[in-house]
Amino acid sequence: MVDVLQSKRESSRFQILVEIAANQPNVRQKEVAEKLGVTPQAISEYIKDLVADGLVISDGRMRYRITKEGVEMLLESAAELKRYARFVMEEIISHVSVWGAIADEDLQEGETVSLEMRGGLLYVGRKQGDGATGVTISDAKAGEDVGISNLKGLISLKEGTITVCKVPRVQMGGSRSVDLAALREIVGEGKMVGALGIEPLVALRKIGREPDVFFGAKESAVESAFHGVSSVIVCVDEQVPNLMGRLEAEGLKYELVDLSTS
Repeated sequence: MVDVLQSKRESSRFQILVEIAANQPNVRQKEVAEKLGVTPQAISEYIKDLVADGLVISDGRMRYRITKEGVEMLLESAAELKRYARFVMEEIISHVSVWGAIADEDLQEGETVSLEMRGGLLYVGRKQGDGATGVTISDAKAGEDVGISNLKGLISLKEGTITVCKVPRVQMGGSRSVDLAALREIVGEGKMVGALGIEPLVALRKIGREPDVFFGAKESAVESAFHGVSSVIVCVDEQVPNLMGRLEAEGLKYELVDLSTS
């Protein structure tokens, strides 16, 4: 469960921070109270707590501003909410009746099976564990797709990480100014590899590695991470800030490696 949904207090603090950020410095406590369905006195106490925690500053005249720490807290909480909403929409609502999975072995209709996420794909088999279980809705041969209903428990999934490898644009040497030995070592770890730009594409080809994704590499990295698959994105330097901004907005973990030799 997302932290801001754990209690009324955390939810209120989050919403008040949003209102302060949207309306600073002139924040009308009465209007905020009406939006949240609480008393102005309660809003006043919440704001005092936010000031004490260093998330909000006040000039003493009922004028408030959100601090850098407050912005970071908002971004982190918003990313958690976005991921939780994504999980509900994609994994719960749209698959509430039947889940599609790959059979690890020959299965018969009505069998109770365990579910496991591997390489971003959902697999089912008779081996029972501590995770999620379900019931097959049809017969299936090993390797075939099979529908699973009556899902119970949680599917264990470790979020994938992303390694961003920065290479110089062609004006600064392009692929000729890339540490190819380091690039070869990084992409040789069996992760999905994407290229953002012609210079990264050529650099990968110089080490004999065709990228798995070229068009849509950014979106592919995000989707892969959400499904537990780690990836390497080789990116021309001018596109790195945009890529990092997207990953941070999604709350994804990443490592930045500068491969420039110039």
